[in-house]
Amino acid sequence: MPDEEEIFDLAELFKIFGDSTRMRILFALFDHEICVNDLAEILSMTQSAVSHQLRILKSAHLVGSRREGKSIIYFLADEHVRTIIDQGREHIEE
Repeated sequence: MPDEEEIFDLAELFKIFGDSTRMRILFALFDHEICVNDLAEILSMTQSAVSHQLRILKSAHLVGSRREGKSIIYFLADEHVRTIIDQGREHIEE
């Protein structure tokens, strides 16, 4: 059995995946690196709302970013994020 801290951290991670807006952002980043403006347009959201969700995703190490000129480009942090989502989809489709 994992210790309490590990259980807590895992529960917090799954809470982040439990928000449909954040899931939509992650899906948008599945195939492309995207700036906030483009994400906001794709998701029909304000730039401020998207930025707020990206901060949460970034703090959980699910999304990374890099500066390109005046824009910040966001991307999935690593293949683990894609794997977690793919396995979740596989599970719900059974």
